[in-house]
Amino acid sequence: MPPRARRAPVWSNGELLDLIAVWGEEAVQSQLRSSRRNFDTFGQISRAMIERGHDRDAMQCRIKVKELRRAYRKAREANSRLGAPPKTCRFYKELDAILGGDPTTVP
Repeated sequence: MPPRARRAPVWSNGELLDLIAVWGEEAVQSQLRSSRRNFDTFGQISRAMIERGHDRDAMQCRIKVKELRRAYRKAREANSRLGAPPKTCRFYKELDAILGGDPTTVP
């Protein structure tokens, strides 16, 4: 049986806030919007995270951004249903600032 792949350490709140800050920069957003193949952009995000003192590679940043986007969409979709109790996700306000006007997040 092959050895199991090691999991990356859990993201702290500080790391997530820094990731959201870097991801939310207008230059990064425009790069992500302009290209479907954006692994290089996540490399830049990773380098910015390293500059801020966090050891995360491009793949880890890409996966975490996808998870954050999915959680935000789920909460926003649940809130758009009539009569449903309000739902939120971690860092909803920060994510709404980035994804609030994004047409791909509207249900």
